[in-house]
Order: sequence, then structure tokens, then C-alpha cells
Amino acid sequence: MEREPQAHPRAPRDLVAQRDRAIDLVRFTCLLLVVAAHCMMVNPVLQKDGTVATQNVLMDQSWFTPVAWALMIVPLFFVLGGVTGLQSWRRLKARGGTGFDFAQLRLLRLVRPAMALLAIMWGGLWVALLLGVHPQVIQLMTAGAAMPLWFLAAYLTAQLSIPVLARLHDRAPLPAFAALVVLVITVDSLRGALPVLAFANMLFVWCAVQQLGFLMADGLFEQRSRAWLLGAGVSSNLLLGLVTGVAVYPGNMVVNINPPNLCMLLLGISQAATLHLLRNGITWLAEVRWVRSVIAVAGRRSMTVYLWHLPLLVGMSGLLLLTDVPKPQAGTGEWWWARIPVFLAVVAVLVPVVWLFGRLENRPTAASHARGPSRTAVVTAAVVVLIPVADAAFNGLTLTLLGGGAACFALSVLLLGRVPTPVLPPPSLAKVPASPGAKVSTLPEPGLSANLEP
Repeated sequence: MEREPQAHPRAPRDLVAQRDRAIDLVRFTCLLLVVAAHCMMVNPVLQKDGTVATQNVLMDQSWFTPVAWALMIVPLFFVLGGVTGLQSWRRLKARGGTGFDFAQLRLLRLVRPAMALLAIMWGGLWVALLLGVHPQVIQLMTAGAAMPLWFLAAYLTAQLSIPVLARLHDRAPLPAFAALVVLVITVDSLRGALPVLAFANMLFVWCAVQQLGFLMADGLFEQRSRAWLLGAGVSSNLLLGLVTGVAVYPGNMVVNINPPNLCMLLLGISQAATLHLLRNGITWLAEVRWVRSVIAVAGRRSMTVYLWHLPLLVGMSGLLLLTDVPKPQAGTGEWWWARIPVFLAVVAVLVPVVWLFGRLENRPTAASHARGPSRTAVVTAAVVVLIPVADAAFNGLTLTLLGGGAACFALSVLLLGRVPTPVLPPPSLAKVPASPGAKVSTLPEPGLSANLEP
């Protein structure tokens, strides 16, 4: 569907892209914690009959339940995604972009790195299978892509909802958030009678947590005193302790995350309040020169790091089973000390992988002569992406589904690559009026921070 070029009002000053290094630092730190936690979870064991068993060591530790309560930082990812997503949507909208333009850019940004992972894993595992590697080992390594995929599905769904939720937020921010909370509680109340209904909270919970980011972006937390922020954090944790203490929800936050429930929302409130309490210190640390340099490089490749770290960890662990390297028994002191070199090894392997594939996270480009996107292509691309990841979430990831997912993701990228970017004047603070015939891409300027992705 084509749109005639037209002049649009220039964006106000607060819509001009500004780098928030504090958000970059928090996101990168959370990512390192995720990688470290997975290094402490994965422990494949070679049985005497030649089969491979997997063991989640952390879940077997009695002390892990309270630790998981403190370190379950997935809600914080969605809070930060709400902050940056709302800012990106408002900038695009000020340039005359639509919700379909926003969906196109979000899909390309997230799907292209995942497409490369699935395709390479599928090809590599088929080669390994043909070379005689036991099918159980192949399935173990296939499962290494399952966790990144469920997060990608949840995060992408929440991000694609931003144009709609932002409109509700602009009209009535607190009622919009309250409505999502009611939906979360309603689903949790009915999941006992209809277990499949619990997966609806993959949408409601993460959108509600993302809405906290909307409130944060609009200064709700900045307008509150430190005592209020402290009270919000303490109250949400007390309520979390109450609902888990009376066994309404499990006490283990890892169990509460898939599918998510009210516990994730309560953690999100606590983490958002804590982030603002620590904001000044985080901002100071983010401005340290060496920290700024690391985040500037690594922050723009965060999705590549997240997608690849677990498959690489599982692959390394599987290969170690074929060597004579001493393998301490899981849960012993030697095993825990061995997590340090395992973590460093994963980081070392990630560096060349990120260097090779990180560029897929670069902002997509489109023909500047195009006038408008094909809504059918964008919707089709979204459906094509979500079908295989939903199948993996419900039925588990198999080698066949891995190949099918790679094909679906590639088809989505091809569809989106043919969707042109609308030609509209960029926002400018200059006093020069926009030329009616100007043909300038609505894409953000290159070189912006990773937390200002399109």
C-alpha cells in the first residue's frame, strides 16, 4: 500500500536519540549473569552404555531457590526493552512511521541473528549424525537452541505489541498497566482448570513487565522519592514471599518462568525500583572510559551473544565427553571451581563467533526510493517466525524442527527484505523546513547505541 510523500512535524527535543550508557551497562551485566548461570547448570554425563544424560546441577542445590529469587534477571530485560522500545517507537512515529514499519525493523533486527544460528546448527548436527555421532548426543545439542528460542519468541512478541500498548499507555498509563495485571492474575487463576491457558501469560506477563519500562521511560520512577522506591521494592518482595510461602506459586523462580506467572511481574517491579535506586552509581560506572569502550562494542552484539552462548556451551561440554580430560563429579568442590575456566572458555569461543555473526544485528537498510511497506508481507513474516518457535515451546526442539525453523526464519528475512521503508523527512531541530519531495529513510541514524535499536 503506497503513501504519498508528505511533510511531518519535526520531532521534539526529547525524541532525538540519546545514548543511555547506564541501560547498556545493566543489559550487558545481566547477559554475563545469564552466561555464568548456564555454565553452572549444564553438565552432560557419559553413561557406561554409551548414552548421554544431562544434569542441571543448580536445580539440585537446596541453596539455589533463594539465590534464583535474587538473580532471576529476565524480567529486567523486559523492563529495559520497554524503555528503549517506547523511545524507538516514538522516534519512528515522529518521522511518520507506522506500526508496520516498527514491526519490520524489530523483526529484521531479531530474526536475522537467529536465522544464522539455526541454519548452522542444523547443518553441523546433520554432518555429525552422518559421521556416526549418537542420536542422543545430537538431541542434547539440539536442545541447546531451545532456551534462546523461547526467549526470542517472548521478547519479539512483546516488542511487536509496542505500538498498540504505547497508544494505550499514552491515553491512560496506570489503567493500561493495571489491565495487564488483571489479565495475568486471571490466567493464573484459571491455569489449574485449563493448563494450556497458562501459555497466554507468555504475552500478558511480559507485556506487563514491559509496561513498567514505559512508566520508567516517562519518568514515573524519577518523580518518586528514594523512600517510595525502597517501599515498592520491599513490598513487591514481601508479596512474592507471601504467594510462594502459602504455595500459591512455587518458590523456585526458574519453575515460575516457563510459562511465566505473577511472580515474574513482582520481580519486575522490584528490579525496576532497585534500578532507579542505584541509577546514579550505575551511570557513574558506565561513564568510566574502559567500561564505556567495552559496552560500545559488546552491547551492540547482545542478541548474538545470547543466542550463541548456550549452544556453544553444550557443544563444548559434549566434545569434552570424548576426551580424557578429568571430569569432576557434579556438585563437588572441584566441579564448582571448574566453572571458572568453563566460563572463560565460553567467552573465548564467543569472541570469534560474535565477530563473524554480530554484524547481522546491524540496522537493516532499505531502498530510499520506496514509499510504503507491504502490511501483508510484515504480518506473514511475523507468523512464519512465530509458528516454529511456538512448536518448539509446546513440543520441544528436534533436529527436524531446527531445520524447519531455519527455513522459516530465512523466508521471513526474504519477505521483510522486500518491504521498503517509507520515505518521510527525518525529525530535525533545525529551522529549515522539510522539502516536500525529499526522500530520506525513516531508519535511525547509524552508530547509535544498542539500546536505541530501531
